[in-house]
Amino acid sequence: MPELPEVETVKLALIPALQGRTVLSAFVGRKDLRWPLPENLAERLTGRQFTRLARRGKYVMMMLDNGEVLLLHLGMSGSIRIHEDKPALGKHDHFMLEMAPAHGQGGASYVVLNDPRRFGWIDLFAESAMTDHKLLAGMGPEPLGNEFSGTYLQAVFKGRTGPVKNALLNQQLVAGIGNIYASEALFYARISPRRKAGSIRGQRAARLANSIVTVLRAAIDDGGTSLRDHVQPGGEIGYFVQRLAVYGRAGKPCPVCATPIKTLIQSGRSSFYCSRCQG
Repeated sequence: MPELPEVETVKLALIPALQGRTVLSAFVGRKDLRWPLPENLAERLTGRQFTRLARRGKYVMMMLDNGEVLLLHLGMSGSIRIHEDKPALGKHDHFMLEMAPAHGQGGASYVVLNDPRRFGWIDLFAESAMTDHKLLAGMGPEPLGNEFSGTYLQAVFKGRTGPVKNALLNQQLVAGIGNIYASEALFYARISPRRKAGSIRGQRAARLANSIVTVLRAAIDDGGTSLRDHVQPGGEIGYFVQRLAVYGRAGKPCPVCATPIKTLIQSGRSSFYCSRCQG
């Protein structure tokens, strides 16, 4: 599932394609993806202008000029593609926006959502209801925002006896981190994924917070990580896959000490780590 860097990459690519531009037409090929789509979605979007795009956790938020928000989650297999010419839609192309030219220049452009497994979703709701939305309410701070720090991690991890790896995946504690970047951040912070979250204090918490920020920013610069389904909206892969230190590298040498990378299952998810560097 796309994590914060992949979703941020999509948002950045969508800004010139959508922001300040008007929807000429919308195509909705199904009544549902993971959940039922909003009623009359195509009609409600046609003629509207996107005023601003943002990201919250793993969601892209597209604000409209009528005070509504178009929310997008890519799910397990979803991807966005941007076309200059109208594309021939395939079997798994479930949603398309035809956008007016930017500032009256050039031609229309087309934004297409492809989702073979249909685990993604789209919603359209009032921006005033955003903080109470079922998918957004209670979400933790953004790890690239000002509220995030080692002090914050120490506070929210206090008293937690479960593994720190699981705590990092809890979206109510930190928004946007998934399996890939939790494993990578723990490696660079020299923390075992088995360590109890409540023991992450002081310098250890500061190291983890710094590692999270460093890994996420590097991944955004590289367009995210392409393992199976993720491609950037222009069709490029996410090149951070070439810089992964531990994730998906079980049995391969640690880039620091050459000890073979190990893996374990935690809450149904694979964790990758170096037993020597993260002992």
